[in-house]
Amino acid sequence: MVVPESQEKMYYPPVELQRNAHVPDFNSYLVMYKKSLENPEAFWREVADEFFWKKPATGPMLQHNFDMTKGNIFVNCMEGAKTNMCYNVLDRHVKEGKLGEKVAYYWEGNSPDHHMTITYRQLLSHVCRCANVLKQMGVKRGDRVSIYLPMIPELIVTMLACARIGAVHSIVFAGFSSESLCERIMDAQSSVLVTAGKLLQHQTYAICLDVTCCCTRRSSGVTTCLVIKHQAQRTRTGTSCNKLQTPWESERDVWWDEVMRDSPDECEPEWMDAEDPLFILYTSGSTGKPKGVVHTVAGYLLYTSLTFRYVFDHHPDDVYWCTADIGWITGHSYITYGPLANGATSVLFEGLPVHPHVGRFWEIIEKYKVTKFYTAPTAIRLLMKYGQEPLRKYDLSSLRILGTVGEPINPEAWRWYHEVVGQGRCPVVDTFWQTETGGHVLTPLPAATPLKPGSATFPFFGVEPAILNEHGEELEGVTEGYLVFRKPWPGIMRTIYKNQELFENTYFRKFPGFYVTGDGCRRDKDGYYWITGRIDDMLNVSGHLMSTAEVEAALMLHQSVSEAAVVSRPHKVKGECLYCFVTLKDSKEFNCKLVEDLKRLVREKIGPIATPDFIQNAPALPKTRSGKIMRRILRQIARNEKDLGDLSTLADPKVVEVLFNQRSEAAA
Repeated sequence: MVVPESQEKMYYPPVELQRNAHVPDFNSYLVMYKKSLENPEAFWREVADEFFWKKPATGPMLQHNFDMTKGNIFVNCMEGAKTNMCYNVLDRHVKEGKLGEKVAYYWEGNSPDHHMTITYRQLLSHVCRCANVLKQMGVKRGDRVSIYLPMIPELIVTMLACARIGAVHSIVFAGFSSESLCERIMDAQSSVLVTAGKLLQHQTYAICLDVTCCCTRRSSGVTTCLVIKHQAQRTRTGTSCNKLQTPWESERDVWWDEVMRDSPDECEPEWMDAEDPLFILYTSGSTGKPKGVVHTVAGYLLYTSLTFRYVFDHHPDDVYWCTADIGWITGHSYITYGPLANGATSVLFEGLPVHPHVGRFWEIIEKYKVTKFYTAPTAIRLLMKYGQEPLRKYDLSSLRILGTVGEPINPEAWRWYHEVVGQGRCPVVDTFWQTETGGHVLTPLPAATPLKPGSATFPFFGVEPAILNEHGEELEGVTEGYLVFRKPWPGIMRTIYKNQELFENTYFRKFPGFYVTGDGCRRDKDGYYWITGRIDDMLNVSGHLMSTAEVEAALMLHQSVSEAAVVSRPHKVKGECLYCFVTLKDSKEFNCKLVEDLKRLVREKIGPIATPDFIQNAPALPKTRSGKIMRRILRQIARNEKDLGDLSTLADPKVVEVLFNQRSEAAA
């Protein structure tokens, strides 16, 4: 790895940002990165020294086996150590760091009239009360607690209360259906479910366990919470989860406000082994069946803390805002644990980016003088549609760093984000990571890394990437192939809950000795990494491996296209061919001329081999509630496969029927 000297358009860090940065230039990054690989023991021990350990580690900082031919896959961090996550992110600041009166969260509700300020001392008090409630209900160390809440402070209180008493929290995104919730509760064998009731004309109503009525519409407003003791041994009837739909039972079910009122605000933390599980978070694979990813206490603490500090160049006077939902890993790592471990002040936002008006994001940035802003490319593209006018009403001069997360960002959206939102002065940290990695693995550092729009740039400390071909051979220099990692870092997942075999087969069987991300990757002449999309979204057309992301970017260069998704379809001659779905901007017409123009554009930008065989009009694309396009479903539509399985994770399942109806014209 060398200092980039590309002749391409590069965006260099602002000098004023470099003056006080944790990593002030690219040479500093290279020195630190080299140490993290060559002497990981010393590197991670320095990070660990910042935290409280009830018992110090007796073994090495990291031990692992990534090669299935040599035995079981495992990762151990700080063997023999004992600590508590909640103590390190709250008590340590209140009792040792004197940050009790510092704001931990500015909570902004879905309505601009609903807001709240929560200090570290207040948060600690609420967490201890909740921890005592859970203990009174019989929750013990190692028990699983399911949490099904919108973006309200009680969500953070509950997850930290679990961490305090050694329970394993399993958060389910509040937009999921009761079927999805039930599936996750049953898999985790949770003993308690924490969920919410509705606010309707400022009156709180008790609800039954049919939790679909609780939180599916975040814009409806949610306030009070329920703690519902759930009998995990219940079995499902047929394919539905009717057993969840049971009446309120006063001997079992309790109101949050009532049990919290008299609960003591002190609770001794449970001292956990370094490798004890902290949480289970379910992620969907290519089959759509959720996998319970397990993260453990010590390694996750070290890694989320360090990545937050360096990737966002966090300083004590910052106001940080991540717009993700805590139901996803981004919210776990970069709304809760990473920021709190650093004593940060964060914005916690319940609402939507365009409610009650399209300037809501910018209004909140101005209101709280946000300095570091982290959001998804989906949100950026949504706000791009409204142009620059909504931003002109607000003062965004407080912003110093911008970030993106969730998927590769197309260069057009990157430049708009940088030039319009960041006013050309804020570095954009385009972070690549996964639920499984726990934290950022490929990412710029804002004061150190020259940026290329759309590139995740370089590996974070302790992370050693490689690019392999289909035969498992490592590729050097300018190349494209499978993105893998040679060694673990402290925050990597440890297993899939109750399914070590699936864990090993999914991530380690294909290329023994490497963690396989499932993503394709390209490395350019300057050593920059570019994520090209999921490998199952890669296309092999006439023997040429091609990324769907590259074709999608080409299609979106057309002035009529607002969004594009590309999948493969079997072809008798080519093996696979390209089937493209395009969503047009308002008032644009889908016709034969547009199809030919789009095919020509792809040929010009990528080459004749990439010419799409099919281009279909898509008034909307099937997306999860977090905004990710479900390409698995698009592949089945392209192949006219009607058995789509569970669609409960879709924001709007009706989109699928529309696409099937439109399909016959494109596939004729």
